[in-house]
Amino acid sequence: MTSIPDLIRKKRDGGQLTDEEIRVFVRAVAEKTIQDCQTGAMLMAIWQRGMVSAETTTFTREMMSSGEVMSWPEEWRGLMVDKHSTGGVGDKVSLVLAPALAACGCKVPMISGRGLAHTGGTLDKLESIPGFRIQQSSEQIKDILGSVGCCIVGQTERLVPADRVLYALRDATSTVDSLPLITGSIISKKGAESLSALVLDVKFGRAALYKDQRGARELADMLMSAGNELGVRTGAVLSRMDAVIGRRVGNSLEVMESLETLKGGGPDDLMELTATLGGLLLTMTGLATDLSQGRKKISDAVIGGAALSKFQAMMEAQGVAKETARELCSAHTDYFKVFRKSEHQMELKAPADGVVCDIDGMLIAQVLHKLGAGRSKAGDPVNHSVGAELLVSLDETVQTGSPWIRLHYEDPAPTPDQIQQLQKALTVGTRTQQNRSLVTEVLLPR
Repeated sequence: MTSIPDLIRKKRDGGQLTDEEIRVFVRAVAEKTIQDCQTGAMLMAIWQRGMVSAETTTFTREMMSSGEVMSWPEEWRGLMVDKHSTGGVGDKVSLVLAPALAACGCKVPMISGRGLAHTGGTLDKLESIPGFRIQQSSEQIKDILGSVGCCIVGQTERLVPADRVLYALRDATSTVDSLPLITGSIISKKGAESLSALVLDVKFGRAALYKDQRGARELADMLMSAGNELGVRTGAVLSRMDAVIGRRVGNSLEVMESLETLKGGGPDDLMELTATLGGLLLTMTGLATDLSQGRKKISDAVIGGAALSKFQAMMEAQGVAKETARELCSAHTDYFKVFRKSEHQMELKAPADGVVCDIDGMLIAQVLHKLGAGRSKAGDPVNHSVGAELLVSLDETVQTGSPWIRLHYEDPAPTPDQIQQLQKALTVGTRTQQNRSLVTEVLLPR
């Protein structure tokens, strides 16, 4: 049996690990028979030397097999779908997409994560709803899928335990941006869901991990290759992440915007992304003949109210009181009857007359992070009520002194420097950009 130091040395020196060597390493991580310093050394060796496609596939499969792999009733065969996003500012797509897919006949066991960045992740957003329980057992997940068709839950203790260890250590060892490690983490969890089809929203731009489309395409290709190798039909959408998705950022504010979208009043960019991702999944499962029909089915489910009904049923199935769920889904609700309102609000004013040419989503996100909307390390609390509402859209005409953003914050108040940073996020000029589409490329499974 090769020792762990031998495996680290082999990878450090540029060698290709065999299937058995990768199995030994992943099993040692899952069973905690390896020292953290050794795991960190292997992560750094992988970061520096990379992995060939065969290594990445084996690594992903071994990660997936390190714990429970879910099983579903035979009659659900071909209907199990999910999506993964590489993360963005105001990215609330999952909250609209999961119930829309359920309304179209899919089963969506969406296993999501918490945010480790500027604002919360999908689970943090949902936890701003009083009573919403993100921890559900495998049996409970099956029951909810049977009755509702979708659930959005946290990773169970028994699902991909190796990833729990590696995920925490990647942050501590500055190896977060390694393509093979990203691929193993994302696809192993989706593989353990025993999916029929998976769609990836891979973002690029100044508020994304990858700044250009080429880097995003490379990641998408690696993720798709690993997913398809595991037997999950995997497609991807490349989308821009420069401004904010929708008009609201921050946990409870994003849930409110998602609900408004499910009531038929959603912003165009959020609907475009939701319909494209959902349409691609419906095409891959054969529930739509092509992307155009798939997009229309998703849009119809949202605009017609079927997706809203699924969201209400999902909330109730995951612990939200019936009256609360009904209140949130009613036509003219006062959301702050249910969500806690931040102690303070402040509006910032446009500095000049002109057209809104640009809104830098990353600058807004960085300030909100400092005000408590996100977390810097796993386990930190987030303040669900902190966030921002954009009061203007791209290409809209504004006048000097008109409000363009409303900040929701607690004590302490934003500093003068933070306010200055926010003001820098807005660019007012004379030109408008013709193509504002978020989606730049749709990649079908090979």
